[in-house]
Formats: sequence, structure tokens, C-alpha cells
Amino acid sequence: MSAPDYSDTAGRAVLETIRAYGVTAVFGIPGTHNLELYRPLDDLGIRAVTARHEQGAGYAADGWAQRTGLPGVVITTSGPGLQNAMSAIGTAYCESRPLLVLSPGVARGQEFADVGTLHETKDASAMAGAVAEWSRRVASAGEAVAAVHDAFDLFRSGRPRPVHIEIPLDVLEGAADVPAADRRPRPAAAPAAGDPERIARAAAMLAGSVRPVIIAGGGSTGAARELTAIAERLGAPVLTTLNGKAVVGEHHPLSLGSNLRIAAAREVAENADVLLVVGSKLGEAELWVSRLAARGRVIRVDISEAQLDKNLPAAIGISGDATAVCRALRDALSGTARRQPDLLELRARIAAEIRGVLPDTVALAETIAAALPDDAVVAGDSSQIFYLGLANVLAQRHPHSLLYTPTYATLGYGLPAAIGARVAGTDRPVVTVIGDGALMFCVNEIATAVEQRLDLTIVCVDNGGYAEIKQNEVDRGIRPIGVDLVQPDWAALADAFGATGRRVARATDIAETITAAIAAGGVQLVHIPQAAVAAAQN
Repeated sequence: MSAPDYSDTAGRAVLETIRAYGVTAVFGIPGTHNLELYRPLDDLGIRAVTARHEQGAGYAADGWAQRTGLPGVVITTSGPGLQNAMSAIGTAYCESRPLLVLSPGVARGQEFADVGTLHETKDASAMAGAVAEWSRRVASAGEAVAAVHDAFDLFRSGRPRPVHIEIPLDVLEGAADVPAADRRPRPAAAPAAGDPERIARAAAMLAGSVRPVIIAGGGSTGAARELTAIAERLGAPVLTTLNGKAVVGEHHPLSLGSNLRIAAAREVAENADVLLVVGSKLGEAELWVSRLAARGRVIRVDISEAQLDKNLPAAIGISGDATAVCRALRDALSGTARRQPDLLELRARIAAEIRGVLPDTVALAETIAAALPDDAVVAGDSSQIFYLGLANVLAQRHPHSLLYTPTYATLGYGLPAAIGARVAGTDRPVVTVIGDGALMFCVNEIATAVEQRLDLTIVCVDNGGYAEIKQNEVDRGIRPIGVDLVQPDWAALADAFGATGRRVARATDIAETITAAIAAGGVQLVHIPQAAVAAAQN
């Protein structure tokens, strides 16, 4: 019996198409059923990054996507492999991130058979589709390739969200029969320019404003130059969401940072006579209040028509590509030139409010921020040191330099996202700042970073467990339960993985230790036991 011919399978056709769109790395774990998605990788020049859990693969792909501007690609095996990636798919959906997940499925004709085959899942595509933007179970190699093209159309011209393609095992391993021309990229559609009449009305409204303010969200990151120019022409303060952090560089005199969760900053937006909102749904997770109580007229720009009145009705809603629309607004405001307001006192009030939330944690975050290189790419987790501290006090110059998930707020994101950012090939330092509880969700990915020979620094701030949840319990009159956690010897654990572990004993050692870790290269872990450091300081 002759060996099967795997020279041109559906798996190869799918990966050829993905490579043609510029993707040079995929993240996942090889498994029994997905091998024909791995076979062509070397030949196509695609780097395979093997995570130690599919959730980590998804978050690494997200970090890679944010740094490259291309969609992250994840390969899982069937059944549990896909299920393990569901948190990453949910994150990409909530944060509007481009993620393409490929998985094998049961062969055609075996759907819902319930006969006990390996990794058998009742309905894998429906499972993923309940969380992703869409999920398709294809019936042929041609359909699989067409689904890849449709995914890239969405990523390039729509609201970027995760998609899943399930390829039945017999299709995946069978002959492709897909012409070479069909594997080439489709031309990108022209960016949606927005309605010219609405843009003209919006420009006139902004030009006539007295107290204009700009809010920039994650959907505006491609329009950094245009939004900066608009802000300068209007003399308008700029606030961003965490997903939009540094759309206008945070050292710019008009920037108020990614501080919409701070009351003093929100008041600036709420008191504007004209508020320009670009690329944000203004959700509760980004505001930390149920809604933004804007008193003036609101202009909203978003790629999705459905977003234009979500959470805050717009006087003028413009559906279109943020860069194209903001360019048109900038050009329409070319004759406007206003004096820039002095925001120093306001910045001081915002900073004071930040420090008042959790003073010791914020002070530690300020120490860490001061130790980081000015151009560092920083990934974080849903840890107090990050979302109450570093995300607010760290000033950055460029978007996609802070990797975080403010809406899904998952644990276990920071380390794999940093891995993906480093795999993306950035020459900037990459650091993850993460709490001990969060790091336990992804500590296995230290092995991935070591195996990939990455330069990556992990700053683990150890507050003894789930400190916020402990306080929540106390506030509700619950005796703390399940929140004080046993800690490993973090530095020794890093050493065991083949990384380098460093211990911090005093607050005065923090900056020097972080600086030395980054300079040394390789995978470094800096352990900061928060209580012990504070005690030594006092």
C-alpha cells in the first residue's frame, strides 16, 4: 500500500494563503489531528511557537498581532485544544483584536456521531461561534481558503474580532485542488471614508467649540498622527482608553493619559461643549462607572455603525475607518489654530487621585515605571500592580506599547502576550509586570520563552495571593477565604525553567534589579515580595 500524498493538502493551501498575507509566525501546540497544519510551516518560512497551553498560545498571538499589525494565528488540535483557547478567543472578541484560530474537526459524515472517537466534541464550531465573531466548519479545501480570505477582509476593513475555521480531518489531510491564484491575497478594500456631509458638519462643530475634548479608543490607534494634529489645531485635551493608550503620545502637552477611570479625568470629558470620541464603545470596564455623563454635543467615529450610539448617543455619528475620517477632519480644520491650554494643574489632580486609590501599590508602580526604558513594550495582567498602578502612571509615546485586556480582564495574559510581542521581532525592550496570582495562570509559559531564546523580563509583584478579592470579601463581611495563597520560591522556579531568577529585598534595590535584568538579556524574572519590601523600607 502506497503512502498517502501529503505534498499539497488543504492544510498546506490554508497556510500558504495565510503566509501570502504576511503572517510569519503561528502559535499553538501540535496534536494528533492537526499535523497537516504543521507540515508546511518550515517550507513556508513560518515560525512555529509552541506554547505550553492553548490559552497561552492565544494570548501570545494577541501580543504578536498588536506589535505587527497583522492578525495573530493560532493552531489548536481538536476538542480540548480548541476548548483551551476559548478564553483567548473571548478576550479578542471583547477587546476587538484580530485573531484567526484553526482547528481540525471530525471527518465529514461523523458529525454528532457520539461514538467515542479521540477528542470527540458535540459541536466544536458552535462552541467557538458562541464566543468568536464567526466560526465556520468548511466542507472542502476551497471553502477553507475562502474562509481565510474572508477573515482577512474582516481584519482589514471591519471591526477586528476573532474568527475560527474548523477543517474536517478528511478535508485537512486530503488533496487541496485549490489553484495557486486562489491562494494569493485579495486586494484590500479602500478604507471606508465616512459620509462627507457628516464630516463637514462635525468639523464645523469642532471649529466652533469652546471646550473641545477628544477621547481615543482602541479603534483609533491607526490614526495617531491625524488625531494629534486635530488636537493641536483645536487645543483639545486628549483622554484615551487603555486600549487606545498613547494614540496621542503621553508626553504631549495635550495628553491626559489613559485615565478615563479617574473621576478628575472623566470630568474633563463630561464638561466639554463638544466631545469627539474615536474608536471606543465607552464601556463600563474602561470607565469604571456605568456611563460617561457628557453634557455637551458628541461626535462619534467608528468602523462599526452599531457603535455610534452605544452607551452615549451621538449628535453626529460617522461610520468609517478612523484614519480616513480623522484625516478628513484634520484637513477640514486646516484653518483652525488655537492656543494650547495649560493642563499641569489638572494632571496634578489626576495624579493625586491615582495615588489615593491604593497608595503603596501606586508608589511601587511608580518605582517600576521609572526603572523601565522609555521605549519599553509592557504587558500586564488583571493584577492590582498593573491596572491600579502601572497602567495609569506609565507614560508611553506610541500605541500598542501597553498590552492589556481591560474589558475581559483575564488572568494569565501578561506573560504570553509579552512572548508574542518579542517574537514579533521588536528591537524595543519587552517587559511583563504581573501579580503572583496572575503569574500562576501562565507560569508554564516561562518554558516557552526560554525555548524560543527570547530577551524578556518578568517583574512579579507578590502581594500574597488575590489581594483585591480578599479586600472585597472583607468589605462584604466575609472572613477571607481562598485568597491567601502559598507562594513558590519565584526566583528558584525561574532558574528551574532555565531562566534567571532575581530577588528584591529592599525598595531601594527595585530599579537597579530591573535595569540589570533587562540589560542582561535572556529570560529574567524579578521577584518583588510587596509586604517584605515595604517592611524593610519602614
